[in-house]
Amino acid sequence: MSRLEFDDDRLAALYDRFSSEERDDFAFYLPLIRSARAVLDVGCGTGALLKLARDAGHTGRLCGLDPSQAMLNQARERSDIEWVHGDLTTVAWDRAFDLIVMTGHAFQELIEDDQIRTALAGIRAALTDDGRFAFETRNPLVRGWERWSEQYSGETTDSSGATVRAVCELDRPVTGHLVNYTFTYTSPAWPAPLVSASVLRFVDAPTLARFLAEAGLAIEEQYGDWQRGPLTATSPEIITIARQA
Repeated sequence: MSRLEFDDDRLAALYDRFSSEERDDFAFYLPLIRSARAVLDVGCGTGALLKLARDAGHTGRLCGLDPSQAMLNQARERSDIEWVHGDLTTVAWDRAFDLIVMTGHAFQELIEDDQIRTALAGIRAALTDDGRFAFETRNPLVRGWERWSEQYSGETTDSSGATVRAVCELDRPVTGHLVNYTFTYTSPAWPAPLVSASVLRFVDAPTLARFLAEAGLAIEEQYGDWQRGPLTATSPEIITIARQA
């Protein structure tokens, strides 16, 4: 489901400001990217991770793929990285990348079984024979959505210095594996609030393993947090590195 943050240039420009303190994942993914010759970031957003990799000295191919034009407008401030508008249903590569990443819980934007299968098939096709796919999804067993209101609500300032406040709320009681939520953005500089609604899918570890196996991908490493702790029932994340089976 498309979120307003991905369609509205004002919100896309604020995306990294709101999430800057939450990106513990960058320290995990950056060494993987720096050791890879050609990297595809699926759902790259504003391209913050690829820009960091280039600034850290990566000299190979860095490619960001995203369906949001507003996000890519932010990403394209840098011309030393390849930016592609689309998703894995509209753009395809054949054994072009030795690392594919999907960060920022973008995997959870795949709501339907067929969306997951299509994405994984495209990722497998785009990997070199010894390539790896690294991504994460939140562990549904810890019910992290119960803390989102406190965790993701906050304030920042836009480029003009105006304050923008974001309030995160669950849309409805959580049933099954889908979580519906909204962000409401307000600023004294805006004529009206902006409301962004979305839904994320929470996939447990056994279900995730089945999807990967169906796609011909084998789990090489799996962790429960960004410090590479073991995956347990109380781990906040399911962080996976997979390769072709």
